[in-house]
Amino acid sequence: MSDFAPANPAPDTARTDVAIAVIQRSGKVLICQRKGGGSFAGYWEFPGGKREPPESIIECLEREIREELGIEVEPDRALQTIDHDYPAGRIRLHPYLCTSHSGEPQALAARCAKWVEPPDLKHHQFPPANDELIDEVIASLTEPLPAPPRDDRR
Repeated sequence: MSDFAPANPAPDTARTDVAIAVIQRSGKVLICQRKGGGSFAGYWEFPGGKREPPESIIECLEREIREELGIEVEPDRALQTIDHDYPAGRIRLHPYLCTSHSGEPQALAARCAKWVEPPDLKHHQFPPANDELIDEVIASLTEPLPAPPRDDRR
């Protein structure tokens, strides 16, 4: 038996693409609590869902947020893509920092939704695939703004 990987490995088609919206407003982010009965029931998550062919990740993100929250979002910036393997399947998270200007979110597909300060994300139980994402969100949204340039001409 060879110690080397095959010359032509199978493409990574077994991963499920999941679009994630980290919706920010007034310094807070929106999280949703999963309903009971499914996997990770009662856990918190950023809203989003599985991509359906032939839609793009952005189309998926916008569709999922309309379906889950009844609002429109504007993706502002992509965050680091995350691959995670669960016993039941492999996923690839595509998170985006987003803003929404279209009203108050409604928990249409979740037990509840709430706005939290980024550091408070650590006090909520999220599925394991979100660990790196939570760290990135906290770092991205709590970094101090750079000081304005000094005017030494006075």
